[in-house]
Amino acid sequence: MSTHVSAEIAAQPDCWRRAADLADRDARLLPSRGERVAVVGCGTSYAIARAYAALRESLGAGETDAFPASDPTPLGRAYDRVVVLTRSGTTTEVVDLLTGAAGRVPTLVVTGVPDSPAGQRADRIVDLGFADERSVVQTRFATTALQLLRAGLGVDLGPAIADAELVLYEQLPVAWERRGQFTFLGTGWTVGLADEAALKLREVARAWTESYNAMEYRHGPIAISDRASLVCCFGPAPSGLQEEVDSTGALFAADAIDPVAALVRAQRLAVALAARRGLNPDRPRNISRSVILAGAFRPTAADAARILRS
Repeated sequence: MSTHVSAEIAAQPDCWRRAADLADRDARLLPSRGERVAVVGCGTSYAIARAYAALRESLGAGETDAFPASDPTPLGRAYDRVVVLTRSGTTTEVVDLLTGAAGRVPTLVVTGVPDSPAGQRADRIVDLGFADERSVVQTRFATTALQLLRAGLGVDLGPAIADAELVLYEQLPVAWERRGQFTFLGTGWTVGLADEAALKLREVARAWTESYNAMEYRHGPIAISDRASLVCCFGPAPSGLQEEVDSTGALFAADAIDPVAALVRAQRLAVALAARRGLNPDRPRNISRSVILAGAFRPTAADAARILRS
C-alpha cells in the first residue's frame, strides 16, 4: 500500500540538504553561541526539543533547557530566546505560550506553516514548509527541524545524509518485524531520539514500546526484555550493555550510523509493523495533526484547511 508517510520518510535526505543550506543562509535567525535558550514543543516536537537541548549543551554552545509547550516555566526565567518547534503552528499550548511570551522574551518559531497562529505571534520564523507533511504522524518535519538546528551548531550534515540514504536503501531485518516488544535506548542527546522512536511505533503500529536512558535501562526496565524483544541503541552502546541484553534473550541492535539516520530506520520499522498488522500508518487511531483544546483560539477557515490537509 502506497502511503504519504512512506514517501515523506524517503524524502528526508533531500530535506536535510535544504535544511543545511537554510542554516548557512539564515544563520542569524538561529540561537547564537552563548545565548541561554529554552526549546519547547509538543509530542514529537518535544522529543526533538530535548535532543537539541542536550546536544547544544554538550557542544558548549550555551545553557539550553527543553519544556513541553504546556509548561509556562520558560516565561518565568531569564532566557535570551525561546525556540518553538511546531509543524502546524496551531496547537493550543504553543499558541498560548507564544501569546504569553510577547514583549517578555524573544521567540523563534520553526514551523511548516509560517502564516499559522504560531507564526503570526513569533518574533522570528524559520519556514520549513518544504518539510511539511500530509500524514498525521511527524517524520520528515521533525528530523529536518533537528538537522537545521544541528547545522546551526556547526555540525556537518553530510555524514548523516549519507547514512540516511543507506538506511532507506537497506532491507529491514525480518526478525525485527516479528518481535512483540520494542525498547529504544539513548545516551546524552540521543535519549530524545529513543523517545521519539518509541512514540513512532506506538502511533503508527500500536506497538508495545518503551524508551530509556541506556544506563538507566539496566536499573529495572531490563526486566521486561525477553526473546520477544528488540532492543535498539541510538549512538554508541555503553560498555557491557550488549552482553546484558543478550542474556535476556532479546535481539540487540546498535551500529555506528548517525543517530538521526537511525531514527529514520525506526520510522521504517513502524510502517512495516503497521502493514503487517493491517493498519493505515497515515491515520493513526485517536490522534490528529494538531491538538486544539476547547476554549482556545478559534481557527479561521484557512487555518482549518491547513490542519485537515492530509
